[in-house]
Amino acid sequence: MTVRRCAAALAVATVVLGAAAPAALADGTAPSSPAKTLPQGLYGTKDPAYDGVWRQSLALLAQSTVGVKPAAQAVTWLTGQQCDTGGFPSYRADAAKPCDAKTMLDTNATAAAIQALVALGDHTDAVTKGVSWLKTVQNPDGGWAYNPGGKSDANSTSVVIGALAAAGEKPADAKSAVKDGQGGKSPLDALLTFAMPCDSTPGSGAFAYQPDLKTSKLYANADASAAAVTASYGKGLAATAGHSDAKGTTCEKAATPEQAAHNGAAYLARTMAASGHLNSMMPGAENQPDYGNTADAVVALAADGQEAQAKASLQWLEKNASGWAKENGPAAYAQLVLAANATGADPRKFGGTDLVSQLNATGPTPAGTQAADQTKQAKADEKKDDSSGTSVWWIVGVFFVASVGVGFLVSARKKNAQK
Repeated sequence: MTVRRCAAALAVATVVLGAAAPAALADGTAPSSPAKTLPQGLYGTKDPAYDGVWRQSLALLAQSTVGVKPAAQAVTWLTGQQCDTGGFPSYRADAAKPCDAKTMLDTNATAAAIQALVALGDHTDAVTKGVSWLKTVQNPDGGWAYNPGGKSDANSTSVVIGALAAAGEKPADAKSAVKDGQGGKSPLDALLTFAMPCDSTPGSGAFAYQPDLKTSKLYANADASAAAVTASYGKGLAATAGHSDAKGTTCEKAATPEQAAHNGAAYLARTMAASGHLNSMMPGAENQPDYGNTADAVVALAADGQEAQAKASLQWLEKNASGWAKENGPAAYAQLVLAANATGADPRKFGGTDLVSQLNATGPTPAGTQAADQTKQAKADEKKDDSSGTSVWWIVGVFFVASVGVGFLVSARKKNAQK
């Protein structure tokens, strides 16, 4: 997801500004120059211009999977980014200023925020508004673009599917509006148009980001494949393991979203079989591992039931991803937590690293954790039991002393009567 978000953001910046956009790092992160003043409650220290809402949402979502209750100001910051229309921008520095026509709303940020807010609970209004806005910017083909008005892409469509599912909607029923004979398509219909057939070499079964704008050809994209596999099963960013995929890595003709999901997962498994990871798709970085997309691929493989490769790639991340996560902050830690969660691994024991503690340290101190709350409650119950037990034994003791006293009195009376 990291590469996709940065590339999309930079593309938008180039179009809007008409000038060269800031260069991204090889692994797809946004420029690292810090913002002059970072708002209270925001996770991370890097410039949030391109990913503020995204990284905040991933951080909160990952924390929810391990029972961490985030600080109230962290949640307030996220909800404060939402515009009155229901959509979220990538980031807006002045949340007190109303959104206007110049505010660039972001379907990815909105969909990620919805998934986080659903996981946190008690944000029904914000979730409802967000889902309603997403439906208003759905393309006729059933999919979504990064920013409204663009052509649909597999990644944006996938993250929106995750939001719809989290909000209790059925993605298959989210049909686009019919106008001029076009429309009436679901986001799952859109995903099928990005799926490559089995006779595509070397990308058989993969998903493309979107058709080539000039030739309409599909080209395999590992990041898009990871996102689309998870979404084709109607799951979101915090997907968990599915049933074992008995088909292995074979590719078959895909007529349904589930069949296309299997093919996409098979492509990922084949691609990562030798090294355990995906390579960067950024220009000039072809031979560098892509940690973020590998983490997303682990989630996808787990969702499809490709357990062996999912665990093998997770183990590769455990050995190699700690430096990357430290450099890139909250979203990176969150991706690793979600990958561990999908495979049933313990993110607190991730190759000798406690991902949860490190994620927590990138933002305001959490309000508490499920484990801590349970421990606190257990101690309270234990104290209550001890207190109750003491009271019971005190009462028993009183009765014992009283009975002994009564015994002495009776015995004395008998002796007196015999005299």
